[in-house]
Amino acid sequence: MRKSKFIKSTIILLIGGFVTKILGMFIKVVMARNLGTEGMGLYMMILPTFTLFMALAQAGLPTSISKLVAEDKGNNKNLIFSILPITVLFNVVILVLLLFTAPFLANFLLHESKCTYSIMSIGLVLPFISISSILRGYFFGKEQMVPHVVSNVVEDFVRLILIIIGIPIFLLKGVEYAAAFIVLSNIGSELASILVLFFFLPKHFKLEKKDFIPQKQSIKNILTISIPTTGSRLIGSIGYFFEPIILTFVLLKVGYSNSFILNEYGIINGYVMPLLLLPSFFTMAISQALIPTISYHYSRGNKKYTKKKVNQAIFFSLLIGVPITILFLLIPEVPLQLLYKQSHGVLYTKALAPICLLYYIQAPLTGVLQAMGKAKEAMQSTLGGMIIRVLLLFICSSFKIGMWGLVIATGMNIIYVTLHQAKKVKEALT
Repeated sequence: MRKSKFIKSTIILLIGGFVTKILGMFIKVVMARNLGTEGMGLYMMILPTFTLFMALAQAGLPTSISKLVAEDKGNNKNLIFSILPITVLFNVVILVLLLFTAPFLANFLLHESKCTYSIMSIGLVLPFISISSILRGYFFGKEQMVPHVVSNVVEDFVRLILIIIGIPIFLLKGVEYAAAFIVLSNIGSELASILVLFFFLPKHFKLEKKDFIPQKQSIKNILTISIPTTGSRLIGSIGYFFEPIILTFVLLKVGYSNSFILNEYGIINGYVMPLLLLPSFFTMAISQALIPTISYHYSRGNKKYTKKKVNQAIFFSLLIGVPITILFLLIPEVPLQLLYKQSHGVLYTKALAPICLLYYIQAPLTGVLQAMGKAKEAMQSTLGGMIIRVLLLFICSSFKIGMWGLVIATGMNIIYVTLHQAKKVKEALT
């Protein structure tokens, strides 16, 4: 029964992941063609800050709620309403913090005053992201993947429409306003996602008075899982946050211009990396489907079945990853030209393509560790990778090799994290 559920969940997530990836690519193409390399560079400069605060706002709640709901050992509705007030309050604190610190982050850390409005906009988006993440965690735990898929498709479709309409309007005011609008467009898309998730609640779903009373045990159970999970995401996000700061600081010191940094950074993170990470929709679908299944079987001591599912996840991830990697190695200019109508970043793509093959199995490995209650081990992998990334970024960028310092740091981070996580999964299942 659970085996068929896993297969069904994976297929649904794959279909949904494919559709959302296509919509996501359309979003990136619209952004790239309208903003140009300067505008993409500007947006990519604030994206690490967005990612960091998004990790803070979500606080690992989707994974922890999914795991606890899947184990089905208590009042699942109370899990949601016990943590919701804490989440809302925490998001308000982050919002106030961002509004006051945005000028400092833009001018003194990113060395780009045009980032100020975009950073302020991040705080307004976070509450909506947190609420939709909590609801998704609930449906994941119930192994109901259709609500997640439909909400994701609606979310991306709404965002695509908003961006198509809004970017040309805000570009008239300046590229910094267009970048801020792109961030704010997430409010409309996340709100649409929340409404869809509410629509999928069962008709017999009734809330009683006891569901609204926060339970200390429910909060404790959630935080026990979410804190190490958040730690893992935060470590990665902090490293990503410091990436443009370190890169800009070092490259300016060794003689590169601000326009060179902005354009090349936009090429790598706006064109190259989205292209290389295209297969990630497949591996992410597998990872999401694995969490409730492995949580159930591993908590009951069924290591043999768990190991079988892990091997299947890695096999299917490589099955799609290998041919895509060969394509990116041999003719990277073709997909770059097809998607973005330009071929900037061909050499970067060729250098990172074989390394990203390891990245394709990273999501299933992370999902397995979290499902087995090994979020601490996943956090250790991310911490080690972040330290390697930051050190190499600083050292290599000092050698006057342009953006190749970023390419080397990114590649070594992927290699270390994937191999370390594979080792920890193997140890847990022997």
